[in-house]
Amino acid sequence: MRFSGLRVFKEGLTGNKGWKAHWRDAEPRPAYDVIIIGGGGHGLATAYYLAQNHGITNVAVLEKGYLGGGNIGRNTTIVRANYMMPGNSEFFSHSLKLWEGLEQELNYNVMHSGRGQIVLCHSDGQRDAMVRRGNAMRNQGDDAELLSREGVRKHLPYLDYENARFPIYGGLLQRRAGTARHDAVAWGYARGASDRGVDLIQNCEVTGIDIENNMVRGVQTTRGAIRAKKVAIIVAGRSSQVAAMAGIRLPIESHILQAFVTEGLKPCINHVVSFGMGHFYISQSDKGGLVFGGNLDMYASYAARGNLPMAEHVMEAAMALMPAIGKARVLRSWGGIMDMSPDGAPIIDKTDTAGLYLNCGWCYGGFKAVPGSGYSTAHLLATDTHHTSAARYRLDRFRTGRGLMDEEGTGSQHNLH
Repeated sequence: MRFSGLRVFKEGLTGNKGWKAHWRDAEPRPAYDVIIIGGGGHGLATAYYLAQNHGITNVAVLEKGYLGGGNIGRNTTIVRANYMMPGNSEFFSHSLKLWEGLEQELNYNVMHSGRGQIVLCHSDGQRDAMVRRGNAMRNQGDDAELLSREGVRKHLPYLDYENARFPIYGGLLQRRAGTARHDAVAWGYARGASDRGVDLIQNCEVTGIDIENNMVRGVQTTRGAIRAKKVAIIVAGRSSQVAAMAGIRLPIESHILQAFVTEGLKPCINHVVSFGMGHFYISQSDKGGLVFGGNLDMYASYAARGNLPMAEHVMEAAMALMPAIGKARVLRSWGGIMDMSPDGAPIIDKTDTAGLYLNCGWCYGGFKAVPGSGYSTAHLLATDTHHTSAARYRLDRFRTGRGLMDEEGTGSQHNLH
């Protein structure tokens, strides 16, 4: 089933009775070439690119709940490539290019909107840092524009330019950055993977990983044992728990990140806006709600909810940046479980157990990385070599100290990234 304007028009005239299910709700088979644990954005993208790019279709995606029910369905939907460190810069540049052709490739509307992101600076030091970051982005081949105070005012007239505590000195604009519809991304990849023969198995929790002679043999699940030649753990905030089933202790802490959405409003925010002094970011969804978030709750937890002090902190940052937001009603909030690495950069690598692979440690960058992550992980699973864009995301950097990517310069404390 392919989507087109003509098909949508025809279905509208015939009662929308011709649409079919987007993917097969498969039953588990006894064995596969590859098992992917985790039916979120990264896992589904990996399955899609395994089939599309490498012709590997004897693949099962195992999800303990429903597809797209984790972090891919609970985030602030920001897409960008404004990283500076070698390793991060080329990866997110590659991922953004994949975003820009994703709807055509999947034949699915993921509502990707390159509306632009403006990161504000509030001091001379921050402005100098923006110059450095912008030059690094341009050297990578991505777009970056340094805006003056008046340049920011032209794009964002609704900000508080008279705030003496947080004066706006300027900003860094990436016009190709923007947003996408989070759950539509999961559905699009699920549909594409299923169409190419991948089994998507919901309500199938992995309870154990079978290893013999230091080689993976398969997994134990709530729906029985399933054998496999290769197993990939792609479960975001649950990475440490699932890896422990294979006897692996990961350098990962799980923390909660809250997000909020207001009632629907008329279009008023055309960009993604990041507040340089308060770790606050905001955009407006296609339904009119203002979607915004802030910092982690700062304590390790697996609870997919947040605390009130951090909610208050986020609201304070919102009011400091744009007081007009105080008139909007907050409809709901939610928390995602972030898999935080010591240097703030992810892990895409093989383990010391033959046939067992990891994809984790995405910190704040999980959603924007979905296409690049799936593309790179599929390449690793298919060839046992790293894709050039993800060549530095190795697990052993935490043992050797070589190749660490501390993008924010905050040291090795997980919750500061």
